[in-house]
Amino acid sequence: SRSPSDRAEGPGPAIDAHALAALRGDMVRFALLQLRNKAAAEDVVHEAIEAAIRRADSFEGGASLKTWVFAILRNRIVDQLRQRDRTVSMSVLIEDDDNWQDGVDQLFAEHGGWRPEFRPAAWPNPEQALSSRQFWVVFETCLEHLPEATARVFMMREFLGFETEEICTTLSITPG
Repeated sequence: SRSPSDRAEGPGPAIDAHALAALRGDMVRFALLQLRNKAAAEDVVHEAIEAAIRRADSFEGGASLKTWVFAILRNRIVDQLRQRDRTVSMSVLIEDDDNWQDGVDQLFAEHGGWRPEFRPAAWPNPEQALSSRQFWVVFETCLEHLPEATARVFMMREFLGFETEEICTTLSITPG
C-alpha cells in the first residue's frame, strides 16, 4: 500500500512516484546515449522527473506514462544539447580553482583572438531557422494525417527510440 503522497493527482490519471522511479534507469540510459556525459544525463533525468511531478495535472493518460515522461526527457535533452552548443563551461577550462585566470586566458590566442576550438558558435541563420520551423509545421501536419495508431508507433520508434518489442508490448500489437 502506497501513501497518498506517493501519487501526484490532477484532472487526468494520477502519476505514481514509484512508477516514475522505475523508469529512471531507462531514462538515464537514453539520456547518456544522447549526452555522452553521466552527470549531464543524471541532471536531465532529474529535471524530467521533477517536471513530470510538477505537471502531473497535464498528464491525461492518452499516452502511457513512459511515453509522456520520455517526451519531457527528450525536450530536456534537446535543451541541454542546444545549451552545450552555445556555451563553454568554465569547469572544462579551469582545472584549478585558484588558477581561473589562466583558464580564461586559454580561450584566446596570443594575438587576442579566439582560439578556434573555443570560438563561439555562429548565430543561426534566420532563413535556416525559418526553414526548420516550416519543416516541423509540415512534419506535424503530416503526422496529424496519419492514423492515430500509426503516428503513435512512428513517434515511439523514431523520437523516443523504443524497440519494436517494447512498442508492441506497450500498444498491445504484434510486430506484423
